[in-house]
Amino acid sequence: MTTSTLDNPPADGFVHASLGQLMALEHRVRGLSFLARQPLSSILSGNHASRLRGRGLSFDELRRYIPGDDLRHLDWRASLRYGKPFVRTFTEERDRPTLLLVDQRMSMFFGSRRSFKSVVAAELAAVCAWIAFHAGDRVGGLVFDDHHVQHIRPLRSRSRVEALCAAVVRSNQKLSATNPDSEGDGQLDTVLRNCISAAGHDCLVCIISDFAGATAQTLQLLRQLNAHNDVIALQVYDPLALNIPASGRVTVTQGELQVELDVERRQVYRPLSEFLSGRLREVADMLRRSQVPLMMIDTGQDPLEQLRRELGRLSGVAR
Repeated sequence: MTTSTLDNPPADGFVHASLGQLMALEHRVRGLSFLARQPLSSILSGNHASRLRGRGLSFDELRRYIPGDDLRHLDWRASLRYGKPFVRTFTEERDRPTLLLVDQRMSMFFGSRRSFKSVVAAELAAVCAWIAFHAGDRVGGLVFDDHHVQHIRPLRSRSRVEALCAAVVRSNQKLSATNPDSEGDGQLDTVLRNCISAAGHDCLVCIISDFAGATAQTLQLLRQLNAHNDVIALQVYDPLALNIPASGRVTVTQGELQVELDVERRQVYRPLSEFLSGRLREVADMLRRSQVPLMMIDTGQDPLEQLRRELGRLSGVAR
């Protein structure tokens, strides 16, 4: 697969995404939801059984008991004080912010099947944005490359979803094989810190990334973010990481540096295979320790259908 090095690369939907491609995904998200009733234990790494909190309840008022009120809402302290039963009433929060952290770094500009990781991340961002929008939630996010972070403030409007998708496409179409790779510059941690400041609490945060360059600090930041918000990680990976071909040659590029490896040689095949699969295991272990649910999305299949299977929407169980 070749990559374009033009200033305005063609958006073929495989190497580079287009705004029309992302907006059209709205019509395919029917039946998908991130609400608490979803059996998210199927997407967890390890045995941590957790569910999303959903929108939750906000305290409304303290008032006299009326026959038929839920006895679980009795306020015993107020009832004893006044000698009459009082109940606490609640209202369901009508919406909540959904923040999408969308990785468009150079580490994402790779693909051996169907699409590049960067394009799959763009598609997942659009799908998650449309799911949140149709659930009545506000949608915003942080779109980041190796050097910049675009902030899109959460708002419940179709134009805000379009603005988020447009920001993703802008970053996506700047990716080129001639760009330098700066995986180790701590950009992922920077974005997580920004998200902690922006999210506050009770947000749904979807991190869409390959998690390249994750550090020990990344784990602490994930725990901090997850303490007061619902966080889901969507790790985008290429199938090549799990199944290196036993013969032939593999071209590996890091920015302008490009190397061709003969994988038939054992001293090449084994270290390369262990390195790529080891990175996936490291991320899975980090997320397990942070108690963040993990969905593994590979570039060789339709990302929306993979998401549908992970959430287990149609039958109530993962497929």
